[in-house]
Amino acid sequence: MNVRVDEATAQAARERALQRGVSVNRYIEELVQRDAGEVGHTFVDAAADFMKSYASLFEEEFGKESEGRPRT
Repeated sequence: MNVRVDEATAQAARERALQRGVSVNRYIEELVQRDAGEVGHTFVDAAADFMKSYASLFEEEFGKESEGRPRT
């Protein structure tokens, strides 16, 4: 894959990669992986907010969290 960026961005990527002791390719790969991981965290956060908002409706429909579950 080839990516075109302006010279300032390219220079910043070279400097950051050098500081980390990795190739520019590896540096970019790490950035993309980190960004992709953040998407997963964003989804989990959104799901948690959803559950907080609708917890009472779920409890009405399905009962409280501890009801019907064996104790450990």
